[in-house]
Amino acid sequence: MSEQIFLLPDLGEGLTEAEVVRWLVAEGDTVAVDQAVVEVETAKSLVEVPTPYAGRVATRHAGEGVTLEVGRPLLTVTTLVPEAALVPEASLVPEASLVPEAEVYREEERAGSGNVLIGYGTSGGAVTSRRRRPRAGSAPAAVSPAPFRVPLVVSPLVRRLAREGGLDLRTVEATGPGGLIVRADVERALSRPAPVQPPAGAAPAAAAGERRVPLNGFRRAVSAALTRSRAEIPEATVWVDVDATRLWQLRESTPGPGLLAYIARFVVAGLRQYPMLNARVDTERQEIVEFDAVNLGIAVQGERGLVVPAVIGAETMTTARLDEEIRRVTAAAREGRATARELAAGTFTLNNYGGFRVDGSAAIINHPQVAILGFGRIMDRAWVVDGELCVRKITQMSFVFDHRVCDGGTAAGFMRSVADAIEDPASAIAHL
Repeated sequence: MSEQIFLLPDLGEGLTEAEVVRWLVAEGDTVAVDQAVVEVETAKSLVEVPTPYAGRVATRHAGEGVTLEVGRPLLTVTTLVPEAALVPEASLVPEASLVPEAEVYREEERAGSGNVLIGYGTSGGAVTSRRRRPRAGSAPAAVSPAPFRVPLVVSPLVRRLAREGGLDLRTVEATGPGGLIVRADVERALSRPAPVQPPAGAAPAAAAGERRVPLNGFRRAVSAALTRSRAEIPEATVWVDVDATRLWQLRESTPGPGLLAYIARFVVAGLRQYPMLNARVDTERQEIVEFDAVNLGIAVQGERGLVVPAVIGAETMTTARLDEEIRRVTAAAREGRATARELAAGTFTLNNYGGFRVDGSAAIINHPQVAILGFGRIMDRAWVVDGELCVRKITQMSFVFDHRVCDGGTAAGFMRSVADAIEDPASAIAHL
């Protein structure tokens, strides 16, 4: 028998830690390969993590409620077959020491955020366990690195990230194959605050009259994303009051899609007319990257906070189909079950803050997107139509955009295309 230590895998999207929410197995249980063993909460969603090993659970390395960093021990499994049967002769030399640096670099860049376990994050090529023969005259591959050596970093992206963050690579703990420092290692080191040493024997405590609530992984991720958006994007905000009476009447007289689905359809049509708003900015190459697909993000207030799952491929959907997908992704997001792909795929965000009974908002753009459109509550207001004062259903529409991708004229044109469709939905639908 032998023990296999299952490390918390990279769950994709650059996430560096996860909180253990619920164990699905107990110590002493027998598990099979790919059996879900624990439910963890990341900054994105709840995830069930399967084990890559079969055997008996020997140790659960973290209790429920504990936050673990990627690469830390999660579970130890005692295999139920003789150890000799598990270790083929070819595996006596570490595979990582036999892989050329160029191949390691390609694997790292495909993985994106670092080492990725099979079944998690970005897929990569299969790794063979066959020993490579050294070229004639070449020295055999080292079984272990020398005790004192320079940090092993292949990727120039990783080096630049460390350099810009003022990080000494010699202080970074490597989790990549063969002691390779990958991007996740550098990001983890940069995000770790400098330790503050309390006085000997003293415990951190709140001052009188205050209460300290630690930021969990989700709130830390939200904080970082919003701070980055405000720091990097020169944003501008415009708004307009919209007469939604006809759209309201259409919804009331025709069973089927909800108001948000119609608005989403008009937004998608507006983005096809103004594609520079369905984009991101590549600051390194100084280019605006426009997307063919419209992955429409829908801002959702869930139990864990605000998330923005995307309706992927919204440009291909009818109003009825959009209604189904909006309801599905918002329900999943409220329960913390939106997929990592849905949470990361958005190219433009639609925010219905009217559900909170507020009229307007200068929202923060969901980086790396370049714009966000929001709607306030629809309410009865005095309005002039054809010179006559009457009561109409009015909503305020606000639009926040990245001034690097367009000027106010383009932003106003997009807003009016959506507002005009809301004010005359029958005509707009006829021309979709």
